[in-house]
Amino acid sequence: MKEDAKILRKLAWEYFKIAFSDRNFENIKLHRAVNDLKMIRPVVLIDELPWSEMNINDELTLQCKDKYLQQIEWFLRSNIYKNKYLPADMIVPPFIPVAKVIHSTGIGISVEEEVLATDEKNNIKSHKYIDVLKTEEDLEKLHNEEIFYDEEETMRRYQLVGDMLGDIMPIKLTGITYFGVVTWDDIARYRGVTNLLIDLVERPEFMHKLVRKLTDIKLSTMEQIEALNLLDTNGYSLHCTPIHTSDLPCKDYDGMKVTRKDVWGRGAAQIFGTVSKEMHEEFDIEYMKETIGQCGLAYYGCCEPLDKKIDIVEKIPNLRKISITPWADVNVAAEAINTKYVLSAKPNPAAVATPTLNEENVREELGKILNACKRYNCSCDIVLKDISTCRKRPQNIFRWQEIAMEMVRNF
Repeated sequence: MKEDAKILRKLAWEYFKIAFSDRNFENIKLHRAVNDLKMIRPVVLIDELPWSEMNINDELTLQCKDKYLQQIEWFLRSNIYKNKYLPADMIVPPFIPVAKVIHSTGIGISVEEEVLATDEKNNIKSHKYIDVLKTEEDLEKLHNEEIFYDEEETMRRYQLVGDMLGDIMPIKLTGITYFGVVTWDDIARYRGVTNLLIDLVERPEFMHKLVRKLTDIKLSTMEQIEALNLLDTNGYSLHCTPIHTSDLPCKDYDGMKVTRKDVWGRGAAQIFGTVSKEMHEEFDIEYMKETIGQCGLAYYGCCEPLDKKIDIVEKIPNLRKISITPWADVNVAAEAINTKYVLSAKPNPAAVATPTLNEENVREELGKILNACKRYNCSCDIVLKDISTCRKRPQNIFRWQEIAMEMVRNF
């Protein structure tokens, strides 16, 4: 444990310099301005990296022996690495987070699948899902999960990290910083994509029963999390995008209970990229109103193209941010979003999955996003994510970042 402490203390000093730098606090202001719809300039973030391909000079190699301390080590190493090689407009918390230990009993079923991988070190794999929700009888297996807070283990970890690093960095207990609701992504894993899409057409009543059950389960989970006081307003990322805003109160400073009205809700239905606007609204948006629509602000979308569906997405209460995928027409989206919401643009990660980065193509794609946002006065964040590979050339990502930062600074 003494050796682990030496390793972490050295890393914590490096992290301290990043966390309390002028740049970190200036970037927080940029993030907040975007989410407040008062953008200073677009911000650029890079997330969901192919870490197995990026270990330069063993800078990402874990050295701690303790399994939990390895999590703290990874938090420090990965942020130090990003700050060194691909900082973009990244921010880090001015504290070391110790996540509250939260357990669930499950909802009565689990994902059954077959998995294939071309690279065992990469967490991106091919999945073949086995349908576990075929019949009305299968639906009866579903039940509310029970949420438990393991305070004893949480405080053990808090004390352990505090004793090692508390004189270098503040140590903060962290809870759940936003409600994530991706019901149809879950259903795709429980049933498989083909079965899901066929039954939307052939068994719509059955599919409504299924999404109704899963929505009720999610509402029960939200209520339990609130009751256990596990919500947290100290988040630093909203599924890879900026989370800071002046429009959500910060209650935890005076010990007041944090409710869903104080945090973001984030929803998506990626499989619905292939269904009509009417079906999308009927089977997802109507249910999202009950879940993320109860939160203080809502962020909707992921990889599904929403450029021609803005009018149904904006029926979600408290909507603030919409994801615009590479498969959407950013000009159509920007015109509809205008000054009402944040346009969260997702450039194509395939750009960095090449033997040599095509800089002309990168500039063309980013220029199209920036021109659309300028034309329609959109607040905008640009997030390169879902990077399954960089062909073992992290330099591709580093250079993409340099180009993106040059362009947004000249916005």
